[in-house]
Order: sequence, then structure tokens, then C-alpha cells
Amino acid sequence: MDGLPITTMTERAREIFRRVVEGYLETGQPVGSKTLASDSTLDLSPASIRSVLADLESLGLLAAPHTSAGRMPTETGLRIFVDGMMRVAEPTAVERAQIEARLAEPGPVEQALEQASAVLSDLSGAAGMVMVPTREQRLAQFSLVDLGQGRALAVLVGEDGAVENRVLEIGGVLDRSSLDQATNYVTSRLSGRTLAEASAAIGVEIASGKTQLDDASRNLVERGLAVWSEDSQARPVLIVRGAANLLDEDAVGDIERVRSLLDDLENKQSVAALLDSAREAEAARIFIGSENRLFGLSGSSVIASPYRDREGRVVGVLGVIGPTRLNYARVVPMVDLTAQSLGKLIT
Repeated sequence: MDGLPITTMTERAREIFRRVVEGYLETGQPVGSKTLASDSTLDLSPASIRSVLADLESLGLLAAPHTSAGRMPTETGLRIFVDGMMRVAEPTAVERAQIEARLAEPGPVEQALEQASAVLSDLSGAAGMVMVPTREQRLAQFSLVDLGQGRALAVLVGEDGAVENRVLEIGGVLDRSSLDQATNYVTSRLSGRTLAEASAAIGVEIASGKTQLDDASRNLVERGLAVWSEDSQARPVLIVRGAANLLDEDAVGDIERVRSLLDDLENKQSVAALLDSAREAEAARIFIGSENRLFGLSGSSVIASPYRDREGRVVGVLGVIGPTRLNYARVVPMVDLTAQSLGKLIT
């Protein structure tokens, strides 16, 4: 019954189905006919409600756990609800203020990525995830500063004015002319290029012996570029915060599912690949349970949204992962808002 159109349901069935799903997402517990009948606005007897629930179950939209007389939505039911019946709630003023305040804290972009992941986790009660931007910024200047005792400070300045520095352990006495020669050489070949592009071009020149650098300057250049190349390769492709939130009270009775989920989260390359599939989405994309192979066994859902730089280019994806009973109506706009707020910081 995948893809069953909502229009085939009677108005009564639609309303009961909606209330079961919303009740389950709010409490995490199956919803019974007595609970539904206690709502006077339905004006239906428990027997009538049980009949509708049985019909919805036969259609594969609801299921009855053996430990409860109530019903809960199946993955198919959740998909139908999310796509056609969910009433999205805008983030509250408090949630909006918290997201914007956390991302506005001074610091490098990496810190903003950490904060985005953390605030999503805090507000959703699940785990927050942010893909690290893959687009490298263009660089403007490189410089080396003698720190004494065989150490030098290598400084990179981006076209956007961002500054990063690393300390190099050179050994021996550093000659001022060698520092200046290395600085001028790299800057002349770095301007307007990414670090990878500049490193490749400089590597070819040094290997072919076409440079006029002396041995000391060449050593400084190679060490200066190497420290950033190693740093870039070591940077995570994905930042995950709040995984401990997945170990809630409900997880105690389903520890194998949670263990499977935590194991999946350890494979950050695979998680990043899943998030990357949402890059072309205009807004948040929702993966429910077995709809994605990575988290299918753990019965988890992912809500992901791309974030863009100031020129509108997609540079990454962020989102939330948690049990299928996530409060989609609340979390979806929260993820979208965080993506928009983070994008304003990416140049």
C-alpha cells in the first residue's frame, strides 16, 4: 500500500489517523481507542473508532504492538502523514533566538559548524549533524614569522580576510632572508588559488628544480604547505553532537536498535554520503526508517537540509537523526532555520 493517496480515506479515517500519528509522535506511545474516544470533538464510540483503526491497520498505515492495545504508525503511515497531513509549526521565538545567538558567537567557521550541530541536538532532543563544507576558499597571502628556538609561525590569509595560522617545528636557526624568500615565493603562486591548487603547482616546480629557492627556503615552503595539507585531510567530513540523546528511556527496551544506530553514526563517511543526497533539496528532506539503507536496521529517521553560502551555492548539509517518532512538524522548520542562519556565515 506504499503511496496510498490520502484522498481514498474517508474524512473520519483521516481524522483518526492524524490523531493517532500526532499522539504517537508527541508521547512515543501507541494510541488506543479509549484515548481517542475521550476527545469529545470526535463524537464517536470506542467501537466505531476500533473499527476505523482496524481498517487503517489492514491498509498497512498503523500497527498494533503486541504489548499494547493501542496503535502506532508504520513507516508507510508516517510517510503519508509527513507528505500530506503534517501541520508544520514555525520555530518559537525562544528557539529562533537560541539558534541565532549560538551561531552568532564570535569565532571561526568551524566553531559555527560545531554550534549548529549542538543547537540542533539541544532543541530536538536527538543527535545533530553538520557536513563540513567541501568548497575551499581562495587564498590571498602566505607569510612566515620567526618565533625563535627553531620554530616559525605560518599564516594563511583568505580572500575573505579569514586568517589561520600553524606553528612549524623547523629546527636550527632561521635566516630572515630565507623566511622572506619563502613567503614571497608562496604568496606569488597562491593568490587567487585554493591551497590544493597552489600546493600542486608549487610541488611541480620544486620537483622539477625550476625554482630559485635555496635549500632553507625550499624546506620552509614544503613544511609550510605540508602542515595545511595534513590538517585539511584530518578535518572531519561530519560533525555529530548529542548522540547521547539517543540513549533515552525508550531506548532501554530496544538497546539493539540504539547500538546499531550508534555504530552507523561512527561511519561518518557513509552518514555524510546520506546527507549529501539532500544537497539538491529546496528545503528539509525527510528519510524515514528503512527508506535509507544506512539507518534501516536501527529504525531511525533523518531530517536534512542544505545550507548555502552568500552567493546561494550549496556548500554542505545539516540535520537531525533520531527515532522514527521524531516530532517532524517541529523539527523540520528548526532544521531549515538553522541551515539558513548558518548559510549567512559562509562566504
